[in-house]
Amino acid sequence: MYKLSLQRILIIVAICLVGIFFAIPNVVSDKTNLPKWWQPINLGLDLQGGSSLLLQVKMDEVLKDKMSTLEDSVRQSLREHRIRYKELKSSKDGVTVKISDYAARDKAKEAFRKLDNGLEAVESENGDGVVMVRYNEQAINELKYQVVDQSIGIVRRRIDELGTKEPIIQGQGTDRILVQLPGVQNPESVKILLGKTAKMSFHLVDEGTTVEQARRGRLSKTSKIMNGYEGGQYVVIRKPVVGGENLTDARVSFENGQPVVSFRFNTLGGRKFGEVTSAHVGERLAIVLDNEVISAPNINGPITGGSGIITGNFTTKSANDLALLLRSGALPAPLEVMEERTVGAGLGADSIRDGVFASAIGLACVIIFMIAAYGLFGIMTDITVLLNLALMLGIMSFIGTTLTLPGIAGIILTIGMAVDANILIFERMREEVNHGRSIRDAVTYGFTEAYRTIIDSNLTTLVAGAVLFYFGSGPIRGFAVTLTIGILTSMFTSITVTRLLTEAWMAKTKPTKLPL
Repeated sequence: MYKLSLQRILIIVAICLVGIFFAIPNVVSDKTNLPKWWQPINLGLDLQGGSSLLLQVKMDEVLKDKMSTLEDSVRQSLREHRIRYKELKSSKDGVTVKISDYAARDKAKEAFRKLDNGLEAVESENGDGVVMVRYNEQAINELKYQVVDQSIGIVRRRIDELGTKEPIIQGQGTDRILVQLPGVQNPESVKILLGKTAKMSFHLVDEGTTVEQARRGRLSKTSKIMNGYEGGQYVVIRKPVVGGENLTDARVSFENGQPVVSFRFNTLGGRKFGEVTSAHVGERLAIVLDNEVISAPNINGPITGGSGIITGNFTTKSANDLALLLRSGALPAPLEVMEERTVGAGLGADSIRDGVFASAIGLACVIIFMIAAYGLFGIMTDITVLLNLALMLGIMSFIGTTLTLPGIAGIILTIGMAVDANILIFERMREEVNHGRSIRDAVTYGFTEAYRTIIDSNLTTLVAGAVLFYFGSGPIRGFAVTLTIGILTSMFTSITVTRLLTEAWMAKTKPTKLPL
C-alpha cells in the first residue's frame, strides 16, 4: 500500500486543525468579545431577523434630466450652424424644435444625430416643421441599466458605511432594487439616507436679480429660484460652476465649536473651484444639495487648495449623515420605497432551531447507516463526516459567508453527499478482495481506482453549483456557496482523511481480513 509521507500527513492534520479553529466561534455562547478575524458565520435575514426594502428607481426623473441636457446641446448646435428656430422645449420623451426652413431642417437633423450615440431626429408628419430629437429604444434601455447598476453601487456604499452586517443588495427587474438588512429591526434611518439623492453642485448667486424681482417674472433664462435648506429663497445661475462628481472626500470637522462638513475635490474639481473663486471674489457661491441651497457664503479670496467647508446649523449627526452621502456619491435618480417587510428575531430563531434539528437527524441517520453497512470503515467515515461539517463551518466563517435557510438546506444535503466518495472506495475494496487481491492491494486499488469516479461525480455537482451562483441571486447564491464548499471539503476528507485513518489502522493491526 502506498504510504503517505510525513509532510503530507502534517499538511492534512494542519488543514483539519485550522478548519476546526475557525469553526469554534459558532459554538461559543458569548461572541461579543471575539476578535473581528475570528467570528461565527453571518446569519441572513431569515435566520436572525431584520428588514427588507424594495426600492424603485424613478426613471422619469433621469429621463427628464437627460432631455434637459439634450435641450442645451440642441440649442448650442443650432447656434453653431446658424439655423433659425423657435419653440425649443424638452419632455421626458425627447426634445422638439420648430425649424421653418426646409433646407435648414435637413442640416439640423444631421447635426442632431451626431450630438450623442443612439440619437435619432424625426420630422413631424403634420408638415409643420417640428423636429423631434430622441434616443432610440436601445439607448434608453442601456441608460436604465446603467442607472440601476450605479444606484446599486451607491446604495451599497451608503449601507456599508452604516455598519450593517452583510446586507443583501441586488437588482430586481428593470428598475427596482432589493435591500435586505439582517439584524436591523427599525430601518427608518436607512430609509432617510437612501431617500436622499445627494446630488451636490456649486452655483454662483445671481447678484443682479433679487428674489422679489424673480417672483415678478424679471428672471433671466440663465438663472432660477431655489429654496434654502433653512428657509428663504435664492436666485442662482442655472449652470453649476463645479459639480459634486468632482468630490473625493467629505468629513465632519468643527469650526468655532460647531460641526461643519469639510470636503475635498479631485484635481479637475480643485482647478475649477480655484478658477471660479479667483474670478468671482466678493460674490456669493451657493452650495446646492438636492435642489436646496445649504449655504451661500461670500468668496473672500481665491480657494486654490482644492478643499472647502460647508457650514449650517448642523448637529453632529446631521453633519455625519451629509458627509456620508457626499462620500458615497450622488444617486443618479431618486429612490422610492415600494415595499417594506420586517422579519422578527423570534422567527429567525425558530428557523435556526428547526434547521439544526433537521441537520442532527440527517447526521444521525448517516452515522447509523455507515456503521451498519461498513462496520469499522463506517466509523472512520463518520469521523470524516463530522470533520467535514467542522471544515465547512470553518471556511464559511473565515470567508464571511452569509448563512440563510437555503444554506442550511445545502449543509443537510452535503452531509448526505459526504459519504458518497467513501462508499465508492469501500465498494471498490470489496470488488478487489472478491477478485483475489491481498488486503493491502485491495485497499490501495480501492483508493486509486475510485479516485477518478469521485472526481467526475463531484465535478458535475460543482458545475451545477457554479451555474446556480452565476445566474442566481440572494438565497439561491447562498445555497450554491454552501453546496460548493461542502463538496470541496467532503472530497478532501474522503480522499485524504479516510486514507490517513485507514493507513494508520493497517499499520497498527496488520489485518488479514477487511471488516466490510
